[in-house]
Amino acid sequence: MNKTELLELIRNGEDSRLEFKRDGIENHVLAKALVAFLNLEGGTVLLGVDDDGSIRGTYRDRLVEWVMEVGRAKVEPQIIPLVSWTRDIEPGRDVLAVSVTRGAAKPYACFHNGRKTYYIRVGNTSREASREELQRMYQASGHLQYGLKPVSGAALDAFDSRRLRDYLIGLGDDATPPDADLDGWETLLQNIELMTFSAGQVVATIDGLLLFGKSPQKYVPQSGIRAICYTGAEPDYATRADEDLRGPMVPLRAAGGSLVESGLVERAWDFIRRNTTPTSHLQGARRRDSWEYPESVVREVVVNALVHRDYSIGGTDIMLALYADRLEIQSPGGLPNTVTVDGMRSGFRYARNQTLVNIMRDYGYVDARGMGVRHKIIPGMRMHNGTEPDLVAEANRFTVRLWNSPNSA
Repeated sequence: MNKTELLELIRNGEDSRLEFKRDGIENHVLAKALVAFLNLEGGTVLLGVDDDGSIRGTYRDRLVEWVMEVGRAKVEPQIIPLVSWTRDIEPGRDVLAVSVTRGAAKPYACFHNGRKTYYIRVGNTSREASREELQRMYQASGHLQYGLKPVSGAALDAFDSRRLRDYLIGLGDDATPPDADLDGWETLLQNIELMTFSAGQVVATIDGLLLFGKSPQKYVPQSGIRAICYTGAEPDYATRADEDLRGPMVPLRAAGGSLVESGLVERAWDFIRRNTTPTSHLQGARRRDSWEYPESVVREVVVNALVHRDYSIGGTDIMLALYADRLEIQSPGGLPNTVTVDGMRSGFRYARNQTLVNIMRDYGYVDARGMGVRHKIIPGMRMHNGTEPDLVAEANRFTVRLWNSPNSA
């Protein structure tokens, strides 16, 4: 880019494909701008130009290497931006143009402080993408989530209409279609990505059946939880209880909010409650029961397993195992790329199945911050009995292990 071309760009100001930045910005600030361009139509950051268009010049040593490191360490998937110097745009002041084309692997994210954030470019600003915008980027790039895939043969009658209506009313949507309005229901469920158009017909998505299906296991056999209670500290043929927990992920509630039918989260907690022994103590004049494992922690672990497991792995359920000294919940599928146990402990956020996360958040199961390991599981066990939960990542599974006493851990 020659001097005349650069001055013309600066004169026209920032827009959806151009942003000005001083040289002294932090690496995540540059990453945010590049990610927003990648997720739209591409663009250029002019390093050494102030917001008002005044030319400050560049001063950072090894600036090009620093830019390349930003593309490698702060942008996911990694990128190699194009760079171009314009020297002496004003006497002794250089400007570096950092450009990216429209990303071929959208959506791109900025990685900072242990979390990934997806940005898009709107006019001359970069802002975080909404849930709907993020979903559209996945679909537009061909990276359709497994849970959004169509399920052949699963028409509208595969859904539990009671649970669907309960969910929508809970969101404040009182204008749900009448039960007889099948076209209206199909349109509504397509809009919220619980159904999709495939091979000339509207069918349920995998996520739709997992959440609201009458019998999810009929279409997605790996949709349940295998719950086992062993008598000792190791797996054995002798078990105290062995159950397959099946059904939709979400519960059915009455108008006042009371539980009518359990979802998988409640069924898992009920299994644990029936197969562990509470201790009792007096609190003032009232008797209080204390369970071996705190309910809030157990629910968080179960929800995490349900919404983050890899449902493309068939032939295996989530495994919930009670032992004499511990509770283990094992989720099929390794951790996604860039996710580590240390990152989870420090608050790293990720969602393998975004639709499941979103709807379970609507029910209040998922921490709005998406950092349940850091803010619920670890502090919950420390407060309960002073133990530290084990988080074990393996190639094809992820296990959370809770201890029932400090002597067991």
